[in-house]
Amino acid sequence: MSQSNSEYVNPLRDPQDRRLPRIAGPCGLVLFGVTGDLSRKKIMPAIYDLANRGLLPPGFSLVGFARRDWADQDFAQVVHDSVKAYARTEFREEVWKQLAEGFRFVPGNFDDDVAFDQLRRTIQELDEVRGTDGNHAFYLAIPPGFFGTVVDQLKEHGLADGGADSWRRVVVEKPFGHDLESARELNGILAGVFESGSIFRIDHYLGKETVQNILAMRFANTMFEPIWNSNYVDHVQITMAEDGGIGGRAGYYDGIGAARDVIQNHLLQLMSLVAMEEPTSFDAESLRIEKQKVLSSVVLPRRLDLTTARAQYAEGWAGGEKVAGFLEEEGIAKSSTTETYAAVTLNIATRRWAGVPFYLRTGKRLGRRVTEVAVVFKKAPHQPFSASSTEDLTQNALVIRIQPDEGVTLRFGSKVPGTAMEIRDVNMDFAYGGSFTESSPEAYERLILDVLLGDPPLFPRHEEVELSWKILDPILEHWAKQDAAGKGKPDEYESGTWGPPSADAMLARDGRVWRRP
Repeated sequence: MSQSNSEYVNPLRDPQDRRLPRIAGPCGLVLFGVTGDLSRKKIMPAIYDLANRGLLPPGFSLVGFARRDWADQDFAQVVHDSVKAYARTEFREEVWKQLAEGFRFVPGNFDDDVAFDQLRRTIQELDEVRGTDGNHAFYLAIPPGFFGTVVDQLKEHGLADGGADSWRRVVVEKPFGHDLESARELNGILAGVFESGSIFRIDHYLGKETVQNILAMRFANTMFEPIWNSNYVDHVQITMAEDGGIGGRAGYYDGIGAARDVIQNHLLQLMSLVAMEEPTSFDAESLRIEKQKVLSSVVLPRRLDLTTARAQYAEGWAGGEKVAGFLEEEGIAKSSTTETYAAVTLNIATRRWAGVPFYLRTGKRLGRRVTEVAVVFKKAPHQPFSASSTEDLTQNALVIRIQPDEGVTLRFGSKVPGTAMEIRDVNMDFAYGGSFTESSPEAYERLILDVLLGDPPLFPRHEEVELSWKILDPILEHWAKQDAAGKGKPDEYESGTWGPPSADAMLARDGRVWRRP
């Protein structure tokens, strides 16, 4: 694959200079699942935002594929409405007009040979009239159960192979299976048609600026590395809390649960970035090697009944209104044991992290929407202050805020002004919005552009996916055995609170408490 097929290279600049924006070369995107929320709220607006920022080629094309009796202009109207409602950047008519000229729509089912023949002809026509040069990415924004059918159809109709001078890539959304066995099966399906470097597994959290800032903060500064180890770190808490419920996703969520939905991908990826050793470079292979080392070093505690917690939200107050409990949600069976809250304790068996527990938690209908990584440091071995002087003093902590208030907070003790020696916690705060004039792009902007550029550092490889399932599977099996034996079921927590008492007890056994973001 030539460089020019993936990226436009300005001859007046160094192509390796990452400070300047990279522009995708001639290409197009085929979007399966155009009627879903993901396409409407994230993918379509991100494509427009990329065009608005001048990062897509002039002839970029977008082909929609769905079981709808639409013409090209009907599809264009769907994209227009999505852009108007959800785009991050301002709407500009000249940008929209140029982008919309490359819109096409192909109606049909996933097993419809006639539709895929039309898709092949549509792509050939775009290569001729839009100059996409045979470079196309296939975005499967569809349930995983259809991946095999679509991928087989792409192969059968000659769409998966672009030839020697062009590329074809496939993009899949999580969940990457529901356990290790299904993940391996899915990887086999994809690898049977596309080369490993042409398969892009989207974890949108890895596209967030603040997630990437974990690497920048750790490895661009000398002040953190000397204390980033078990000599100084007491424990690490990684939290992804949502204030909303399952909404209309009962069909998807019931049987999946919080652990599969969030811990297996988002939180384990965040943990690997926090715990990894310094890579030799920031290319995809070097990052993958270091993340895999972390995931392969994870050790589960022996007593999973004491070191994990799961629960379902009950009715309560959220956002100023009374809300129903999980078991009262439409489409959820009263006997469901699917957890909406999950917390786990993990250990990393390396010299750097031996003895430092990593606490991961996620839940719906919690106190507020927040995602953060808190590195909590050990207390000073000796404090020459009286107990009354430091009554409110807690442990030092470095908190990386992923969303929604992106930034970093450093908590430490400081003397209160006055004649007495009184010490109190204070926060030193860095906020993205206050330090940079440019707003952060949405994660999907960065990830879609990376797909079109063929740049995979932010996409987990199949080895990482399988290692993550090896970590989570024993926990899920333990919970399933409890259910089958009638020895336990998910606890309850009131909507709008911070989770069940069992999660608090999990940390209390270690002499620790959860942060209240």
